[in-house]
Amino acid sequence: MAIIRIPSERIGVLIGQGGKVKKMLEEESRSKLIVDSESGEVQLVDVEDPVLGMRATDVIKAIGRGFNPEIAFTLFNDEMLFLEVITLTDVVNGPKALERIRGRIIGKKGMMRRALERATGAKVSIYGKTVAIIGKVEAIQVVKNAINMLISGASHGTVYSYLEKERKRLDLAKIE
Repeated sequence: MAIIRIPSERIGVLIGQGGKVKKMLEEESRSKLIVDSESGEVQLVDVEDPVLGMRATDVIKAIGRGFNPEIAFTLFNDEMLFLEVITLTDVVNGPKALERIRGRIIGKKGMMRRALERATGAKVSIYGKTVAIIGKVEAIQVVKNAINMLISGASHGTVYSYLEKERKRLDLAKIE
């Protein structure tokens, strides 16, 4: 049995209209979900396959961190995809600094977030005090490096250049 806490405002997304998302999650993971909408606690019980149970835990966390269920469910479809969650309050102090860093990661009209996704093929969600990334290990590392650059004060131009260089490197790795 696993217990995962997600923000209570994301419980509705986890359950889905008419319980559709919850039912799909139970089918994919071959387990049962018990959801406490007041506390935000989600229990994964009767897990038949431990690997599917771990994947289901990541899918629940991904939905809790702001991902659309459709994107979160890709974790079931590709064993090379992983979820990484960065807690921004571990690296920035105070609400003003948090808002500034969130703004830098999102970028003007979401341009930086889209650049992170385009360069790496990863999906990025900035939600609350966290940045969540779904992608392959190399892609996650590139996104984390870019986020650390932004946190350290690097200009967006410098980060865009880094991402373009890494995109080319990742593309070359696919060919070889």
